[in-house]
Amino acid sequence: MSITWKDFENVGLRVGTVIRIEDFPEAQKSAYKLWVDFGPFGVKQSSAQITTLYRKADLLGAQLICATGFSPKQIGPFTSEVLTTGFVQPDGSVVLAKPERMLPNGTPLA
Repeated sequence: MSITWKDFENVGLRVGTVIRIEDFPEAQKSAYKLWVDFGPFGVKQSSAQITTLYRKADLLGAQLICATGFSPKQIGPFTSEVLTTGFVQPDGSVVLAKPERMLPNGTPLA
């Protein structure tokens, strides 16, 4: 299956900065609750299964690449509004997709 360029543009990949992070004990798989600042697009929430490789202290203030434009997804008592992107390793752990330099929050992937 292939998608159109317009489909891709509607999803959008943007840079945001983690401004708050909490454990998510209610999640079925180990996860964090993230609040990510996208500048002019506001602060969005994301549930991220990244606890294997990342500590909360490492993530606070970090810039991440997130997929935006999805409908919110209810995960237990938490609403996830964006998808935090990363690469799944053979052991199931996730390596986050991050920009190599600081960018203004909300900057789109080109």
